[in-house]
Amino acid sequence: MTSVLIVDDQPLQRMGFRMVLETEPGVSIAGEAENGIEAVRRTAELSPDVVLMDIRMPGMDGIEATRRITAAGGGSRVLVLTTFDLDEYVYAALQAGASGFLLKDARPDELLAGIRAVAVGDAVVAPALTRRLLHAFAKVLPGNDRRPAEDPRLRALTERELEVLRVVAAGLTNLEIAAKLHLSESTVKTHVSRAMAKIGARDRVQAVIIAYDVGLVDPRG
Repeated sequence: MTSVLIVDDQPLQRMGFRMVLETEPGVSIAGEAENGIEAVRRTAELSPDVVLMDIRMPGMDGIEATRRITAAGGGSRVLVLTTFDLDEYVYAALQAGASGFLLKDARPDELLAGIRAVAVGDAVVAPALTRRLLHAFAKVLPGNDRRPAEDPRLRALTERELEVLRVVAAGLTNLEIAAKLHLSESTVKTHVSRAMAKIGARDRVQAVIIAYDVGLVDPRG
């Protein structure tokens, strides 16, 4: 059973999510919160598997709430919900520790699939959309003049793992990586998993964020 905390400042929006989730076997609603402060408190109290997090809320917004929830080190994963697929706050939410994001107008089956994916540690943002997002927000990334090999997070990677992480950050799926590097898909999955573990990435989305942050790839081209 996957428990979910619904966070949104709009009562009707919370009701809509609740109606969808209540129809799904294997999903339970841990509770609701109407702002970031309440989201942090209720996450600590209830330890939900997944927190459906709105971004724009009065008081503490979803970004700060996400940062505090993930910094607490619990098992709850955050799935950000946003109105626009290139919302100016989405990149910041991912940096804060969110495991991905979905649009608020996503179909019920997409929302449920996203919740299940996040609950088991997978990323929700599709690789192509990850690439689009990071390129769109390249201007907010800090400059990084270090050579990638100098970053301590990458020192433990083998040459092959480094190569795989680079193409993951470029937005390729496992199948596309397999074709590009002439590897089997299962081998790619192994390399991706090992690379993520070595750099301390919770999921594929964070692995992409780290790759950009350390200068392994350049979002500006």
